[in-house]
Amino acid sequence: MWAPSPPRAWLSAALLALFTASFVVSTGVRAQDYDIGTGVKEEKPKASPQDSCIGVFLTYTFIEREKEYPHVKNASAQAYAFRSQVTVLNTMSEDLKAWKIFIGFQHDEILVSAGGAVVTEGTDFPAHVGNGTSLSGFPQTDLMNAIDTAGDMTQIQVQIDLTGTQFGNDGFKCPAPTKKGSQMYVCCVKDPKFKHKKANSTRFLPRQKGDLTIAYDVLQSYGSSYLAQVTIDNWSPLGRLDNWNLTWEWKRGEFIYKMRGAYTLKKDSSSCIYGEAANYYKDFDFSPVMSCEKKPIIVDLPPDRAKDNDIANLPFCCKNGTLLPHMMDPSMSRAIFQLQVYKLPPDLNRTALYPPQNWKINGYLNPHWQVACNITRPKKKASRCCVSFSAYYNDSAVPCSTCACGCPDPAACDPDARALLLPSEALLVPFANRTAKAKAWAKIKHRDVPSPLPCPDNCGMSINWHVLSNYRSGWSARITLFNWADYTFKNWFAAVRMDDDAYLGYENIYSFNGTKLKDINNTLFFQGLEGLNYLVPETDGKDPAVDPRVPGKQQSVLSFSKKHTPKIDILGGAGFPTRLYFDGEECALPDEIPRAVETDRPSPPPDFCE
Repeated sequence: MWAPSPPRAWLSAALLALFTASFVVSTGVRAQDYDIGTGVKEEKPKASPQDSCIGVFLTYTFIEREKEYPHVKNASAQAYAFRSQVTVLNTMSEDLKAWKIFIGFQHDEILVSAGGAVVTEGTDFPAHVGNGTSLSGFPQTDLMNAIDTAGDMTQIQVQIDLTGTQFGNDGFKCPAPTKKGSQMYVCCVKDPKFKHKKANSTRFLPRQKGDLTIAYDVLQSYGSSYLAQVTIDNWSPLGRLDNWNLTWEWKRGEFIYKMRGAYTLKKDSSSCIYGEAANYYKDFDFSPVMSCEKKPIIVDLPPDRAKDNDIANLPFCCKNGTLLPHMMDPSMSRAIFQLQVYKLPPDLNRTALYPPQNWKINGYLNPHWQVACNITRPKKKASRCCVSFSAYYNDSAVPCSTCACGCPDPAACDPDARALLLPSEALLVPFANRTAKAKAWAKIKHRDVPSPLPCPDNCGMSINWHVLSNYRSGWSARITLFNWADYTFKNWFAAVRMDDDAYLGYENIYSFNGTKLKDINNTLFFQGLEGLNYLVPETDGKDPAVDPRVPGKQQSVLSFSKKHTPKIDILGGAGFPTRLYFDGEECALPDEIPRAVETDRPSPPPDFCE
């Protein structure tokens, strides 16, 4: 049986699915249901082409297609459901570990089902695969070799029924495929130039690296259940995760009996009582069961439950879902929880262990993560923080850019106009209270005021970078953090990327903890001192009826030396950062920097302290 794809699976009569298969270092593999002049070499297949293959033999067979509703006259807009099969056969003398498949489509296809595989990144079916996607084997994650299995095809081969695919594992090369009619095949052999890692003495693959890694380890195994431990590590030097939510999908009817170090948002055993679990565990008490959901959502426990012997008392647990960079605090970069899992037939023995699939993790305020272990790179979006520039040699401050964090309602303002220069003290008040100051300053400086006025930056977090001084042996700057939001930034951190000369001359920061990051070019890392790492929210002024609201703020002075960079051009702008991050988010920089003006005396620095 096969499920027809949704109406958006556009496959024209003339252009069916295009499947691009590639190993990491290989050439592409394409598959189509009929010849439309693709240039693929047409050969009559031999009786058993896999007999001469020493590697991984791949076969793609198009089976059938069927027109879907709605039926339209435009052939390029007509949707078709199609069925195909991919075969992956290990013909080597060694096992093929953790085989994986990459799907490359070009017509906004939708993958409806993939028997014997799951989407690697955790996307549910139907999956939009117009830009390509990856599949991993499940439940048969490894393909054994024929020598150790006496040629058992069920262990050395896997067949995947789906709507289109391609193939790939590290260290293999695939030549141009051979095609005949609706079938194509290719033999992928090991790349002799691929550098293999040192062989592991165990049967498991080595742990992979990434921004965030999640390990699922079975600690104890019984006939009908097992105890597992989940470890989440944040390896990103500039990324953090707050209030993480972790979810996965059980593929074989499992359910969570109890947990330590975390809990599921929904505690419900009804799916077990009215499902397959009750048919097997007839006299089982399901009332203590933590979760019977197929896709449970798991969250961290609060710190006050860390020593609770019943639900916690594990190392690295119970931090309210906060994961900080490892270099900032190793104890806060890892989360651990344990769970007891019950299984269903036919997996009732100690060695029948299948981990959950389709892992996803996300958090509040910060970038989204995937269990593929790297921060996803979503489409360009508005920043969540912005930067203003000021300097001792110019009495005008360059504020955050217009709409730096988005413009939800630009009807009453100009989202494309450049932000008005401000007197330095205006940076301390909310944008709504700056209009009069901005207009008065423009009049003093003989600058035009656009109509309508520029839109605000709309950022809940802003940072001012002020070049404080410049002298023969060095120079200094001051960084001020402004919290305009209604919540506290706990354990905040910032990172500043400087030009080569400025970074080389960095000496010290006096009110924050600061260090140079060795693995990220020209980047300085700052965090609050112990007990001062809370950036409080915006509060009312002394007289709320008259005074503007006051942002939460922290600031520190930085010193730089000119010992190795005597020609650094501070007046030319070398003292300003090229990138600035707050809590893992890159902040929007202004469109310009303060220019040096000819004057007999320097401008006083902006006073951000009360």
